[in-house]
Amino acid sequence: MWLELIGGTLLILGLFVRPVAFILSGEMAFAYFMAHASAANFWLPLQNRGESAALFCFIFLYLAVAGGGACALDARRGGQH
Repeated sequence: MWLELIGGTLLILGLFVRPVAFILSGEMAFAYFMAHASAANFWLPLQNRGESAALFCFIFLYLAVAGGGACALDARRGGQH
């Protein structure tokens, strides 16, 4: 609960986007494997109802690689964008 609350707030503000997004991506991958890996269709998220966890995992992974962009507070305080 705390990871989503604090991590989501930091992502919205654009602070520490890369490390926070990487942690949240790992959390979503863990959630997918814990909640949906026991299903018969392991690799098909649409059939084992894990599409939202898989989607958020890849979105957060993209943010971890791409960063927050020019509008993020990281860019304004002199961090990478």
